[in-house]
Amino acid sequence: MTGSGEREGERQIQSLLSCIVERYGFDFRNYAQASIRRRIQGVLSSERLDNVAALEERVLSDPIAFQRFVHGISVSVTSMFRDPSFYLKFRRLVVPMLATYPFIRLWHAGCATGEEVYSIAVLLHEEGLYDRTRIYATDLDAISIEQAKQGIFPLSRMREYSAAYVDSGGSESLSRYYTADRENALFRSFLKENIVFAQHNLVCDSSFNEFHVVLCRNVLIYFNNELRERVLALLHDSLVNFGVLAIGSKESLRFSNIEFCYTQLDSTEKIYKRVM
Repeated sequence: MTGSGEREGERQIQSLLSCIVERYGFDFRNYAQASIRRRIQGVLSSERLDNVAALEERVLSDPIAFQRFVHGISVSVTSMFRDPSFYLKFRRLVVPMLATYPFIRLWHAGCATGEEVYSIAVLLHEEGLYDRTRIYATDLDAISIEQAKQGIFPLSRMREYSAAYVDSGGSESLSRYYTADRENALFRSFLKENIVFAQHNLVCDSSFNEFHVVLCRNVLIYFNNELRERVLALLHDSLVNFGVLAIGSKESLRFSNIEFCYTQLDSTEKIYKRVM
């Protein structure tokens, strides 16, 4: 693409994102630029459109097309017991702290299709804490939230998930937590009882409760510095004092505005405790 073509493509993307803010209140302008460009190209392909201007016209005139757009640019890479070492450290470092509370509120921000939400529910059940826990699982993508509510995942992935469950310190067989048909695994209803799934946009929505744990893993890497600071401030405002914040292993609080409000419980798994 020529320099003028690149500039025109960038202008169309900025026009699209600005119009989406005005029309729907969703602000994607401070997402990492390389990532947002790549995902918009994916949406163009799935919508069978030739250019961003045509995509702008479609999403502004059709709210269902806008939902597809959000789904297309949302990061939905997830799996059960993703990074098993994180769950091992959570059991060892965080569970004893949570056991001191009469009631536990946990926020899973950016939960995608829910695999990691059910993973933490299984862990808390095995640690005897689930009955006094309320998990709030949120994502900006309404389509992913509806999938997460179902608790239905491909049976073909259960062998992989079972191995990760064992590596995470699981004390049972993962199969006891779901029923299976030929294609799908349906997680048992008792795991859903204490989970509230809801749409929430980290970019522009506010805090909605105080939590003892906030999980926001592998989300910040898709934001630029300005947006990262804004989201970290939101997560900080949502934590009780001495609450636990867990982010992705490739993410960090270092050099952030809230860095000195936390002590690090585990440097590898990026588990922090709020101290001020």
